[in-house]
Amino acid sequence: MKKYNWAILGCGWIAEIFASDLKIVDNAVLYAAASRNLSKAKNFANKFGFQKAYGSYIEMLEDDNVDIVYIATPHSFHCKYTLLSLERKKAVLCEKAFAINQKEVALMINASKEHNTFLMEAFWTRLVPTFKKVLSIINSKELGELKTIQSDFMFYVPFNAKSRLYDLSLGGGALLDIGIYPVFTALQTLGKPNNILAYAIKSPTGSDEHLDIIFEYENDKKAYLRAGFRNDAPNYSVFHFEKGTVQISREMNCPIIIKTEKGIQEMKEDDGPGYGYYFEAAHVMECLDKGLIESPILSNDFSLELIKTLDEIRTKINVVYPNHD
Repeated sequence: MKKYNWAILGCGWIAEIFASDLKIVDNAVLYAAASRNLSKAKNFANKFGFQKAYGSYIEMLEDDNVDIVYIATPHSFHCKYTLLSLERKKAVLCEKAFAINQKEVALMINASKEHNTFLMEAFWTRLVPTFKKVLSIINSKELGELKTIQSDFMFYVPFNAKSRLYDLSLGGGALLDIGIYPVFTALQTLGKPNNILAYAIKSPTGSDEHLDIIFEYENDKKAYLRAGFRNDAPNYSVFHFEKGTVQISREMNCPIIIKTEKGIQEMKEDDGPGYGYYFEAAHVMECLDKGLIESPILSNDFSLELIKTLDEIRTKINVVYPNHD
């Protein structure tokens, strides 16, 4: 099994989750961590067992031994560092949202093709067994046609104008940070909507603090999506079919609850240890083993369609990211 040297670009909390899962993957070498603060990079490297620490992103990207870069900066920097990585022939797994807008994502995808180098959006939920099982139920038609989806992602975060979650210059707001998950779920299951309705409650910075979104499809199919920082919630996704419902949780290793006229059935897929991020890390390396420059499961065309949808929602709720739109 070929081993790959992984580098972490940005040492925040999401990078910590990813790094802890990366240790589970046998052919992943925890090679380098980079932050704009060398002390932070060293602390991160020591905590998770990376071989090197850099106080400069560029310096790390110039390291010839780096094979794959996981980009975990705020959204507003994703495009910049993805392009710099691809130019240096480093495979890229970039956190969601892939970038701030459609224009930036298109630049990233074009750079991947130009440099013949792998690029994938880090949507870990697509690769976990529980979500794969839901897709198999949809495709099998065992419960009939999928008619309606309800998907929520909400938790409480007190307002702080300087927080990444509320600062529009960093792509702050519920949509790109957590609203992307319900939107992703709808696109993966019901597909591209014919019409989008969106409503937002704004924070004092003008960011979207809470979102209610409705996707409308042919034959009266609908997706009801919610996201926000105003309150906590159970955060389930419920799929309503002709002959029953399927409910999944955002938590790992929770049962799939299937309700039909025969009663309630609980089915559990083995999502394994950790946070579920190791599935995407393993998948990236499988793609590289095959010489691919994008994932056949989570294609860059899908990521482009996703960001187009997010842009349309932002237009409807009148949210603008300074220096990007």
